[in-house]
Amino acid sequence: MSRTVRIAAAAYPFDWFDDLSAYEAKITRWVAEAADCDLLVFPEYGAMELASLGGPAIARDLEASLHEVARHEAARDAIHARLAAEHGCHILAASGPAFPAPGARPVNRAVLFGPQGRIGHQDKQIMTRFEREDWDVTGAPGLAVFDTPVGRLGITICYDSEFPLLARRLAEAGAEIILAPSCTDSVAGFMRVRIGCMARALENQCVVVQAPTVGNCDWNPAIDENRGIAAIYAPPDGLWPETGILADGAMDAPGWVKAEIDLDRIAESRRNGRVLPFAHWPESKDVPVQSA
Repeated sequence: MSRTVRIAAAAYPFDWFDDLSAYEAKITRWVAEAADCDLLVFPEYGAMELASLGGPAIARDLEASLHEVARHEAARDAIHARLAAEHGCHILAASGPAFPAPGARPVNRAVLFGPQGRIGHQDKQIMTRFEREDWDVTGAPGLAVFDTPVGRLGITICYDSEFPLLARRLAEAGAEIILAPSCTDSVAGFMRVRIGCMARALENQCVVVQAPTVGNCDWNPAIDENRGIAAIYAPPDGLWPETGILADGAMDAPGWVKAEIDLDRIAESRRNGRVLPFAHWPESKDVPVQSA
């Protein structure tokens, strides 16, 4: 019997909220619009819209906005846990800052929920220049594979998707679907992540889901411009679409992009694809290089 999973990737715009109930209403509406799916993926730093709850001065300040968003972590988790239970689905909530210890710098954390509640989280591994040099958001080394009824899931947050060895570690640990929430302020930035996601799907013969932020947000300097296309990728190796694109939307168009996949096809692709990069990966290691 095939294991069919329906996936939804969000192209998510930011909004200003005067109270937490307005945020809850938005997330409730978005989840309801994708309730026909088993796995819903929100973008990187989508939680930053909660900085608006601190008022204009807090929202405009890079450091203060981090703390304001983190202050609502428990409430945000409760909202997503409730919605996952109500709709019987799995949700990767939009990532946001989390302070792992008093006095520590924040990490960029995405939390996964299922019908039974919070499953776990993945912190971003490798920081962009903006995160390092301007925002002082830090990496938190360590990857996880989540064994769920909708497949074995790994997460590479935005820039992490551009580093092949991270996805490779996840695939070797059993990941069938890699979730790639993203937040990029230019088409070039979006394309870097898109190309990375498509390459990771090719190398690991798996499905990769990219969920970006979209639109302008002039009240917070960290998320002021957002470009992207929501998409779901597969390896173009004969068992999947020739383009490697299962589904995608339009540039900067808010909404959900959805696709249905057979998880058994991932195993079959790795076993009997027209090419076998997942199996042949070890042959690329320790290849000698000589000066000519």
